[in-house]
Amino acid sequence: MKKSILFIALILVFKAEAQTLSADRQYLAIADSLYAIGNYTNAINYYAKEGSQKGNLQIARAYNSIGNYDKAIVQYENLIAESADLQIARFELGKLYLKMKRFDQGRKLFTSLVRDDENNPAYLYYQGESFRELDQIASSLVAYKKAVAADSTHLKSLFQLGKYFVITRETSQALHYLDKGLEFYAADVSLINLKGLALFTNNEYEKAQPLFERLIALGEKKEFVYTKLAYCYFKTWEFEKAKSTYHQLIKIDKFNQDAYFNLGQVFFKDKQIDSAKYYVKKSIAVQEVTFEKEYANLAYMYRVEDDIKPALKYYQLAFKEDPTAYRNYYQICALVDQSSQDPAHKLAYYENFIKKFGSDKPYISEIVLKRISELKEALHFTTD
Repeated sequence: MKKSILFIALILVFKAEAQTLSADRQYLAIADSLYAIGNYTNAINYYAKEGSQKGNLQIARAYNSIGNYDKAIVQYENLIAESADLQIARFELGKLYLKMKRFDQGRKLFTSLVRDDENNPAYLYYQGESFRELDQIASSLVAYKKAVAADSTHLKSLFQLGKYFVITRETSQALHYLDKGLEFYAADVSLINLKGLALFTNNEYEKAQPLFERLIALGEKKEFVYTKLAYCYFKTWEFEKAKSTYHQLIKIDKFNQDAYFNLGQVFFKDKQIDSAKYYVKKSIAVQEVTFEKEYANLAYMYRVEDDIKPALKYYQLAFKEDPTAYRNYYQICALVDQSSQDPAHKLAYYENFIKKFGSDKPYISEIVLKRISELKEALHFTTD
């Protein structure tokens, strides 16, 4: 009898455990499905019910995905505290530290990951990124080079090395790393751009030219690319191509003074002096500088001090710089009104405001019209 009771009890325990296990698997399956379609908040709830290490990792990832980085960091840190050997959690937390500009914490984490796996190019690259953000450039270069030694096709590390040597104008070093990257991925626009810049800054215009042409062919139709390409054409005596490219720049920005000026130089070099003069003059015309904001600011400062004369002078200068600035002209009217004893003189300014700006500015125009009425009434009684 006792044996039968014990047997039944064991069956019930096993059945309960099986049901619990089945429920946990169900929670995990639902959570994974929700996570896969981006329903992160509901996925978090189901992962929390399931409670496994995988579920907790997915909770951290879900918080990261919805942009709740503080909660994601706490979740990752708790996971690592429980399982320090969980490299994937440490790796993802390290990247999140960098994203949140917690660079020294990122450096420490990636350095510990490199100690665990010194041939992992991703760990080395992000260690390099941490050092770079901390302005420890020499250490960052060492890390990037180790990443390339571990994986000769690691494009991110090759890019950072190429970029550094382009900036320092160490052309041969830059080309060494950039060419390695381009051997693996010939259409990488970032690497092509850096190689073009390396050659351009080294005055190797003939070699740089096809790289900038390639960038445009790849859809990088940006001002700086056209600028460099146009100058390459100019330096290699391909004047018609240079003219066409500078005109393309002007289509992008009709106020590009450098494009007009350099176009003038192309025409001059091509012995078309009249056209050269035209475009140089055009470069002057489009770069006219105005000081409306500065003059108006000075005027306001003088007015705050109740120093009427210089305030009026600077508002007049501001209005001369920009005759559409109705607020500046209204301030002129108000200052004349304040400083003059002659109602007719004051009236002339206010009436001129209405002539210039009409009723386009209803609030100020209403004030001006009211003042005009008052001044006319004052003049009427003065005349009588």
